Amino acid sequence: MADINQRIQSDIGQNPVMLYMKGTPMFPQCGFSARVVQILTHMGVPFQSANVLEDMELREGIKQFSQWPTIPQLYVKGEFVGGCDIITEMFQSGELETLLKDQGIEAKA
Repeated sequence: MADINQRIQSDIGQNPVMLYMKGTPMFPQCGFSARVVQILTHMGVPFQSANVLEDMELREGIKQFSQWPTIPQLYVKGEFVGGCDIITEMFQSGELETLLKDQGIEAKA
């Protein structure tokens, strides 16, 4: 488990916006992952993603890492922000844009 935690720590440390999802941004494998990708893309936010379906260790590891039971999971500047419902609500309220701006992440939209 230590290795997977180091990998996650490294991912979220190196990528200002990191999304753990089912599938890829081009081919999301679940509606919730697709929605978060849509929101980030709509906002013009550059992000990296990891496909948890390709790696069972990562799929379980990320849930333990964040103490959050579901995928997708969005991290901004190393901090866990939330899953699909939280991201959707934050997007609709404008809170997500504010958070990204506060973290120095340019949204293009």
